[in-house]
This record gives sequence, C-alpha cells and structure tokens, in this order.
Amino acid sequence: MFSTTTLLTLLSLLVANVTATALTYKLVPNEKECFYTHIDQAGQKIAFYFAVQSGGSFDIDYKVFGPGKEPGKEIVIMEGEKERQGDFVFTANDVGEYRFCFDNTVSTFTDKLVDFEITVENEPRSSLPQKAGASPEQLSGVEETVIKLSGQVSTLTRQQKYFRTRENRNFSTVRSTERRIFNFSLLESGLMVAMAGLQVFVVRQFFTGGRKGYV
Repeated sequence: MFSTTTLLTLLSLLVANVTATALTYKLVPNEKECFYTHIDQAGQKIAFYFAVQSGGSFDIDYKVFGPGKEPGKEIVIMEGEKERQGDFVFTANDVGEYRFCFDNTVSTFTDKLVDFEITVENEPRSSLPQKAGASPEQLSGVEETVIKLSGQVSTLTRQQKYFRTRENRNFSTVRSTERRIFNFSLLESGLMVAMAGLQVFVVRQFFTGGRKGYV
C-alpha cells in the first residue's frame, strides 16, 4: 500500500502542468472585452468555458483568436452569436498569444454578467518517481486511479457550474415575474380607483340632472 504522501506527490505531479483562470466579468451595453493567454509550447490543450449568468436573454457573442502563420496576424479559431454558454477544448498548434473576446454590442440597455474559465494543460504528464519496493504495475495502478479521480473532480466542477448557471437564470426569471406582478398590481389598483371615481361621477351627474329636470 502507498502512503498518503505518495498519493499527494502523484497528484501534484499530474496537475503541475495545468494552469487555469476563472473570472466573472460584467459587460455593459455596447462593450467588447478580450482576455489573453500565452502558449509557449505547441500541442497544449486549451479548455474554454463560459456561461451568461444574468442580463437580457442570457446570450452573448464570442470569438476566439489564435496566432496566424504570418507574424502579426490572427486567425479565428471559433466564434458564436447569441450563445448562452459554451464548453470547448482545442489544441493550440502554434506558439503565441490566444485571445478570448466577448461582445455585448447587440445589447442597448442591458448589462451581461459572464462567468468564464480558460485552462491550459500540457499534453505529456509527469511520471511518479520510483519508490523502493514498489513495482511499475503498482505505480501504474495508482496513477490511473488518481487520473480517474481528477476526471471525476473535473466533471463535478462542471456540473456545479451548470447548476449555478441554472440557479442564477431561474432566480432572474423569478425576479422578473415578481416585477411584472407588482407592476400589474399597481395598474389594477389604479384602474379600480379610476373606476370608482367614474362611478361616483356618473351617480352624481345622474342625481344632479334629475334634480334640475324636476325643478
């Protein structure tokens, strides 16, 4: 059996080549904003996730740019319009700067709150250092177990993000419904007061007109 220190050492080696950036950003109407990451080795994996948490119809335009073959030029790797969320993984075939842009110019009055995460991972994984008395088969089994645990943790993290997004959208729908009910109640109350005043006016006019006819 392996000690806890050995397992922790393996886990640290497996994630040593992973860098991630998770942010929440509010885009005001007609705003464009870009975020950058630099790739110093071709073949690295880039994971890009985003979800619109609030604002309007919960949609946003996005584009991902990468370095082109010619110096100083960029190419569009992926793009989308009026997307609520996205979860992508692609291989960075060229060394250089990658740009992730969000565009809220389609919105005239509404802010958009966007959660996003950019993760860069090297393709090769570090190997576990050999320990006296441990066979390669045992090390391989422990490594596979830790990799499976890492994948399960990643799946749980994505599920949490999904449920958080659903919760925020449902809460926004509830607030919108409450606002509409409140406005409708005000309108209904105003109509009732106006109707009561009209009824009083009609009744007064009826008696006033009848008294004049009697005289």
